Amino acid sequence: MLTPCYYDSPRKSTSPNNLTPPARRPSPQVLTVGNTRRLEFTPGMVQSEMRLSRPDQLVLSYNRAMMCFVLFQPQPQHIVMVGLGGGSLAKFCYRYLPQSRITVLELDPAVIALRDQFAIPRDDARFRVVQADAVEYMPALARSADVLLVDGFDADGLPPALGSASFYADCQRALRPGGVLVANMFSYDPHYPAMLKRLRRAFQGRICGFTGIAGNNRIVFGVKGGEPSPALAMQRRVARHGGLRLPLLNWLLAHWVVLRLRWTGRAGGVVI
Repeated sequence: MLTPCYYDSPRKSTSPNNLTPPARRPSPQVLTVGNTRRLEFTPGMVQSEMRLSRPDQLVLSYNRAMMCFVLFQPQPQHIVMVGLGGGSLAKFCYRYLPQSRITVLELDPAVIALRDQFAIPRDDARFRVVQADAVEYMPALARSADVLLVDGFDADGLPPALGSASFYADCQRALRPGGVLVANMFSYDPHYPAMLKRLRRAFQGRICGFTGIAGNNRIVFGVKGGEPSPALAMQRRVARHGGLRLPLLNWLLAHWVVLRLRWTGRAGGVVI
């Protein structure tokens, strides 16, 4: 399973379908131009982007938007990521959330084989890349994750299995109480309303998003209930006004979250 990196513009990027047999997948290609290294599967369709001079930097807006999970879970013990790609979120979390254990689920061994070219850390006590189909693996994670990042697309959008009611239900069960799911969707995906409805049902209505935070990408946050928690309180605040009411303020908030993490190595005390 691959993590697509999308520019905040109408142009689309693609990534292979999680459920497509490996033999039918386009081979991952690495393109290096100056200080930039990209992961592509077809020319011009960028899956991940890295600055060689600062490999831990988050280049794309949607990556910064997804990092707003620290507003709900400032110091997660266990982060699970669906898709490795060029490892932008994995590297950032590994460096700037030192208290977190990180598990990355990646289906394609050819993508895992490129980890050195994208400065992705070796497996250790805190960081592990697992070659697995997330749809099959998710049930084994019951009540073990504080944060779950779901971001996997093919040329036609989100594969049906990653937007299904059963997958969202497994994601909800994979979280501890107060845990947060972060799902990347496209506003122009014709299945977006149905997927949003399934996600809302799986999380008993406890979902929210920041208006205008990542262009055509819709970053949806779902919080697992069970008992009152800071994450649920934050979910209610964000849902009430779409974050900071104005799209520009939400966009700036995502930048501020990333900068604060880089300065402090953690996100303790971050509030809207």
